[in-house]
Amino acid sequence: MPETQPHTLNHFALVRFTSAYWASPPEARRQIRTDWLARLAGAGEAMHLYQAFGIEAGLDLIVWTAIRSEATDVPMGFFERMARAYAGSRAYVEMSTALWGFTKPSQYTKTRSTQELDPFETRALPYLVMYPFVKTSEWYLHTREERANMMFEHIKIGKQYPDITQLLLYSTGLQDQEFVVVYETADLLKFSQLVTELRSTQGRPYTLRDTPLHTAVRMADEAALESWL
Repeated sequence: MPETQPHTLNHFALVRFTSAYWASPPEARRQIRTDWLARLAGAGEAMHLYQAFGIEAGLDLIVWTAIRSEATDVPMGFFERMARAYAGSRAYVEMSTALWGFTKPSQYTKTRSTQELDPFETRALPYLVMYPFVKTSEWYLHTREERANMMFEHIKIGKQYPDITQLLLYSTGLQDQEFVVVYETADLLKFSQLVTELRSTQGRPYTLRDTPLHTAVRMADEAALESWL
């Protein structure tokens, strides 16, 4: 039997530290940060940290949290735990944006792609790129077969970049976007080349919005934050 994609909930918090945090002495900042991340790690089953400072103005970290979501009550528990994780640090930590959604099997392919990200694995590639995505109304007026043909062209190009991995999150009706698209790569120039090629496909005119883009650098662990936070 071919492996199908499991249902998971993935949450990306775009975080900045407040002036109260930066006014605190280094040891106090370390304690604030350590306590907050320890609580946040308990919200899901996996947590990954990325540096956004210097890449995007007004942003320090992107925190990716994931949990398996086969049961319908999983999101409720997850968001309750996340609220408690931030409760003790709201004076110092601000979530400026949250992008989240669910994984599920694709309607266009029957098997799980070898380039699909596993949110529960230790992250290996150094760069994360993610963005919200919205299709036009005209896209959904096409038949499933017509949409599949356009998507196959998209998939074919992606397979020419086997070292770039992807996670597609579904969030239609849950947030402003319909999808959150997430990539990991070891080469930002090569990733830019992939995006350029994808923008010349037949399906491109049916993209209503695929910004803002967020790029970040993987932090191996909390200790990697010490030099700049």
